[in-house]
This record gives sequence, structure tokens and C-alpha cells, in this order.
Amino acid sequence: MAGRLLADTTPLQTPDFRRLWLAGIVTVIGANLTIFAVPVQLYALTQNSAYVGLSGLFALVPLIVFGLWGGAWADAMDRRKLLIIASCGLAAASVLLWLQAALALNNVWVVLCLLSVQQAFFAINSPTRSAAIPRMLPGDQLPAANSLNMTVMQFGAIAGPLLAGVMLRWVDLSTLYLIDALTCLAPIWATIRLAPMPPLNEVAAGLGLAAVRSVIDGFRYLAGSPVVLMSFVVDLIAMIFGMPRALFPQMAHESFGGPVEGGTTIALLSAAISAGAVVGGLFSGWLPHVRRQGLAVVVAILVWGVAMVGFGIAAGFAHGHAGLLLWIALLFLAIGGAADMVSAAFRSTILQQVASDDLRGRLQGVFTVVVAGGPRLADAVHGAAAAAVGTTVAAVGGGGLVVIGVTIAALAVPAFARYRVNGAR
Repeated sequence: MAGRLLADTTPLQTPDFRRLWLAGIVTVIGANLTIFAVPVQLYALTQNSAYVGLSGLFALVPLIVFGLWGGAWADAMDRRKLLIIASCGLAAASVLLWLQAALALNNVWVVLCLLSVQQAFFAINSPTRSAAIPRMLPGDQLPAANSLNMTVMQFGAIAGPLLAGVMLRWVDLSTLYLIDALTCLAPIWATIRLAPMPPLNEVAAGLGLAAVRSVIDGFRYLAGSPVVLMSFVVDLIAMIFGMPRALFPQMAHESFGGPVEGGTTIALLSAAISAGAVVGGLFSGWLPHVRRQGLAVVVAILVWGVAMVGFGIAAGFAHGHAGLLLWIALLFLAIGGAADMVSAAFRSTILQQVASDDLRGRLQGVFTVVVAGGPRLADAVHGAAAAAVGTTVAAVGGGGLVVIGVTIAALAVPAFARYRVNGAR
């Protein structure tokens, strides 16, 4: 029974996957130091959630462009080489973020532009990495591998903010950016050690029309695959309406009485969703046994929406005092995080199992745009909503819209909820 509950670690027996996974433990902590530092720096400079939300748009544009383009490149060239290039680019962007903070430029637009550069390389790295995994592992190990990857990502999203909240008592934001730059060395080492992954079939993708045509081919495939398409749609609904992270700096200060410049309260809020995801990942041994993966995604997103409603209500009643209501709010965020982990693991598995290898890079590019771009768009939406109607209404209303939107989507395309996978054990 315990074996069915605890995480399946079988994929770690494969050396290439194990190296990538272990390197990820280090690098996601560093990356989340930057994810924490950017909104804190923007809010400290402006004391306005609208600017924090604006960071979502500056991240979204390169995510869309280079997520789609990077996915096309991942189908057309050696994925190992592309991973090395993207990892080096991420390291360079982190160094530049460190320099602007260390030199005390205190310029909002410099921070936003450097964030865009970093997200461009992330948008290339993520679909390439995801498309490489099915080349390393058999199909029946993909749910477990995706769960392990999600657990590491969410562990970093816990450790990063908590570490940042503690470190800011003794160091400034520039140190957080510097640590992120240093941790980028781990994935560079891991990708260099990978076996070559040349394309199995001829796929044309360059810097011009060939790449555009390649991306269009990927969208044509999506148009004819309602199950894969709906896996993207329901996640967009969940993230755009339900991800409240742009509200955290203002809520930490106004609802829970934390300092403007950051600290423990915002660190706890930033880490709570990921804490729930890690707990969900540790007890994810049941995932490979689920056959109706589409229905599981719908249920998980409904839980996410309800949890965000609960979070907003708890924050609304806090009135500048932390106390018990802070912990209730954190609990709702954690429940949402566990639900999001289940949704992400199944959505990634559906994509990897349905798509052929010569399309995986492009579809993973779309997946990256949705998974990473949705929260960035949510930052802009929630930031603007908070400025207009307040953080409580923005959080509660967003969670309610998730429940309504996903219910309508599931009823409109019943094939998604009925989707079954033959490989489930």
C-alpha cells in the first residue's frame, strides 16, 4: 500500500535523467531566489502592485516568441546542444540582474528588460528539456518522471523564497541574483554529460520562414487533437484567473502586517503553493494507476479554484494582523499547490504520450507558453484588478472564475474528461 502512495523513483535509475534531476535540485532553488527578488525589488521601488503585475507582460512576450521558436528548434537540432546554449544564456541573464542590483541602478525598466532576456532563454530551455525526457525513458515511466520533476521544481519554489526571506535580514537583493547565477553551473554540467539527441526525422527549422512553418505545423496538429488542446485550455483558465502571486507583496504588507521591503510573511506566501505541491509529489505513487487522466485534471483544477477562493477570504478578514488567519491562508495555498501538481503531472503525461517525437519539441513549446505564460498573464490581470478593486476581490473573484470556466470547458468538450490512457498501471 505504501508503495502505491509514495513517489515512484524508477526513472532515477536512468543515468541521464538522474543527472538532470539532481542538477535541477540546485538550480531551481537559485531560480526561485530571482523569482522572489524581482517582484520584491519592483514593489520596493514603486510600492504599486500594478508594476509587479507589469513584470508578467515583460515575461510573457519572450515566453510566447521563444517558447514556440525554441520548441521548433528542439525538433530540428540536437536537443543536448540546445540545452547547453539555453543553460548558458540563463546564467548570463542572472549575472546581469546581479550587476544592476549591485550597482544600485534602481531602475524599474532595467529590471523588467533583464527579466525579459532571462525568460527568453527559459522559454528555449523548458520545451527542449521536456521533449528530451521521452528519449531517455520508456512511456510507462513518464508519469513518475513528470511527478519527480514537478516535486523538484516545487521544492525549489519553497526553499527559494524561504531562504530569501531569511537571507534578506543580512544581505541585499543583489546577493540573491548572484546565487542564482552560480547555481546555473549545475545544469550546464548536467547537459554536457548527456548523450547526443539528434532529431529522429528531418524537421526544417531555422531563424526564418522554415521555423514559422514548423510552428504552424504544430498548431495544425493541436487543432486536430481536442484532448491535447483542452489540456492547454484548462490550465490557462486555472492560471490566468486563479494564480494570485502578484498580490503577495501587497497582501503580505497590508493584510498580514509584513514590512514593505519583504521578509518572512511574503516568503511564506510565496512558498505555500509549492509546499503543497511537494507534499502532493511525495505521495504521488498513485498517479501511474489513474486511467482517466482527463477527468483527474478537471477535478484537480476545480480544487485549485476553490482553494484560491478560500485564500482570498482568509486574507480579506486578516485586516493587517497575521495570527491564525495567515496560517489558514497558507493552508489554502498549499491545498491549491497539491492540486496543481496533480494537474501538471497528468497534462504533461498526456502531451508526451499522445505526440510523436518529431512534434514533441513544438508541442512542448506551446506547453511552456501555457504553463509559464499563464501565470505571467495572471500577474498582469491580478495586479490591475488589485489596483481597481482590492486584493481580496481579485483573489476571491479569480478563484470563482476558475471553477466556472473549467466546468464550462469540461462540458463543452466531454472528450477531454473521458480521455483514458492505455499505459496506466
